[in-house]
Amino acid sequence: MSKLRSTLGVVAIAFITLTAVSCNDNKKEQNKADGDHSEMSVDGDHSEMNHDNSDGHHDVDKNAMAINDSQDSKAEVILKDYFNLKNALVGDDNAKAKDLGMALTKSLKSFDVSSHSNTEQTELKDIIVDATEHAEHISESDIAHQREHFKILSKDITDMVAITGTNKKLYEQFCPMYDGGSVWLSMEKDIKNPYYGSQMLNCGKLQREIN
Repeated sequence: MSKLRSTLGVVAIAFITLTAVSCNDNKKEQNKADGDHSEMSVDGDHSEMNHDNSDGHHDVDKNAMAINDSQDSKAEVILKDYFNLKNALVGDDNAKAKDLGMALTKSLKSFDVSSHSNTEQTELKDIIVDATEHAEHISESDIAHQREHFKILSKDITDMVAITGTNKKLYEQFCPMYDGGSVWLSMEKDIKNPYYGSQMLNCGKLQREIN
């Protein structure tokens, strides 16, 4: 009987010990799992935060690029309208030159100088005001008067390009005969004189290249 009680006591102690060890192991496993889960959550949040910041950075870059592209486009529209006007004068087309003078007036008025420095803004505003006045006169004048205004307009556009720049290769050309010497801009090297048109189409010379 005494031996049985002794045996039962040993079994009971062994059972209690195994239960305690099992509980400790389960607790360690749970703590490890919790720790891993917590670490994954932190890493996941960190990764997500970096991703959001990265997207925000790209959005800023895209917006800045959009602003620059928009501004460059407006400057290029002015040049496009100027060259179309020049070609109309080369072709002695008074009516078309009137329409293009009005188109140039609109593109000049839509030009925003705010992306430039304060000094450049002041200069550009003066240029735009003067160029707009001459473009307006061209839109309502006979061809002889259009050519008079085109001479000063050409100087204004040249001054504008010196500040804004352009992605086009331009040619500054010079006619020694018209009004004591007059300059215009062209996208071609070949001389086609807007001041005389068909009367003296090739009168002039290449003065310099821009870009």
